[in-house]
Amino acid sequence: MSMLALILVLLGGGALAWLAERASDELPRRVALATVISALVLLYYMVAQLPADSLALASDPRQAPSWPLYLKLDWIPRFGIALEFGMDGLSLLLLALTLLLGLVAIVSSWTEIDFKPGLFQANLLWTLAGVCGVFLALDLFLFFLFWELMLLPMYLLIAVWGHENRAYAAMKFFIFTQASGLLMLLAIVVLAWRGASAGNGVSFSYLDLLGLSLDPRLAWFAMLGFFLAFTVKLPAFPLHTWLPDAHTQAPTGGSVLLAGIMLKTGAYGLLRFCIPLFPEASATFAPAAMALGVAGILYGALLAFAQTDFKRLVAYSSVSHMGFVLLGLYAWNHLALQGAVVQMLAHGLSTAALFMVAGALQQRLHTRDMRTMGGLWHQAPRMGAATMFFVL
Repeated sequence: MSMLALILVLLGGGALAWLAERASDELPRRVALATVISALVLLYYMVAQLPADSLALASDPRQAPSWPLYLKLDWIPRFGIALEFGMDGLSLLLLALTLLLGLVAIVSSWTEIDFKPGLFQANLLWTLAGVCGVFLALDLFLFFLFWELMLLPMYLLIAVWGHENRAYAAMKFFIFTQASGLLMLLAIVVLAWRGASAGNGVSFSYLDLLGLSLDPRLAWFAMLGFFLAFTVKLPAFPLHTWLPDAHTQAPTGGSVLLAGIMLKTGAYGLLRFCIPLFPEASATFAPAAMALGVAGILYGALLAFAQTDFKRLVAYSSVSHMGFVLLGLYAWNHLALQGAVVQMLAHGLSTAALFMVAGALQQRLHTRDMRTMGGLWHQAPRMGAATMFFVL
C-alpha cells in the first residue's frame, strides 16, 4: 500500500496547498514543501524494507523485470482494469529524482510566484503525483491516466504562470502531448483487445500482456503508437519543436519539472513498455530509432550553438542529450543500457540546475539574452561557478 500512499500524499498535499491559499500566500509554499519531504520519507521507508540486491537494473531492456514491491487491487474488474503498481531499481532511481527535483522546483518558485501561489503549488504537486504514478503503474490503463494527469497541471503551469507568449507555448505543448497520448491509448486498446481475442480475458495488466503473440503488422502498429507517444515526450528529433517554446515561457519551477522529470517519462516508457511488449518489432525498428537518436544529438547541438536566449540554449541541449538516451536504449547491450539510465539522471540534475540559474538571472536582469550578460562572473562568482559545474 505504500506505493499508493505515496501518490495519495502528493494529490492530497496539492489539494491542501490550494485550500491554504485562503489563509496566506506563504502557507501553500510551506504545505508543498512539507508534502514533498513527507513523500521522500515514505520512499525511504519503502526502500529500507528491501534487500539491496533486489533493486538491480536489468541487463537487457527486453527482459521482464522483477518487482521487489508489488501491489494489485481490483478497480474495474469488468474491463480488466486494476490498481496495479510495481517498483524496481529503475523506478526507484526515477522516483528519487522526481521528489528531489520537486523540492528544487518548490524552492525556486518561492519568491517568483505571487499570483495564486496556492493553485501554483497544487498544480506542481499534482504534476509530481502524475509522474510518480507513471513510474509505478503496471496496469496500462492506469498508466495512461497518470500520463494524462501529469500533462494537464503542466499545461496550467505554463498557461497561467508563464511569460509573455505563454498561451502559444502551452497550447503547442498540449496539442503535441495529447495527440501522441491518443496514439498510445489506441495502441493500449489494441493490446487489450488482442489479449481478449486470444482467450485470456480482458486485461490491461503489463504482466499479462508481456509475451502476447501478435500479428507482425499489428505489433508494428501498436509499437509505433507507443514509440511516437514516448518520443514526443523525450523529445526526439523531429518531434521536439514544442520543447523550446515550453521551456522559454514556463516559470522556473515548471522548467525544472519539465526538463528534469517529465522528459524522463518518455525514456522510461520506451524502456519499460515499448521494447519489452514488442521485442521483435522493436528489434526491426532499432536502426531507425538509433538514426533518430544520432540526428537529435547533432541537430540539437547545432541549434544550441546558435541560441542567444539562455533557456532556449538549455532546451536544445536537452534534445541533444536525450538523443544519447534514445541511442543507448536501442543499442540493446548492458553497457549502453546502464549509460542511458545514468545519462537520464545526470541530465535531470544538470538541466534543472541550469534552469534555476536562468530563472535567477531573469529575475535580476529582466532578460534571458546572453549577449547582455557579459562580465557577470565578477558580479556573481558563486553563480558562475555553479553554472560551470552543472554545464560540465
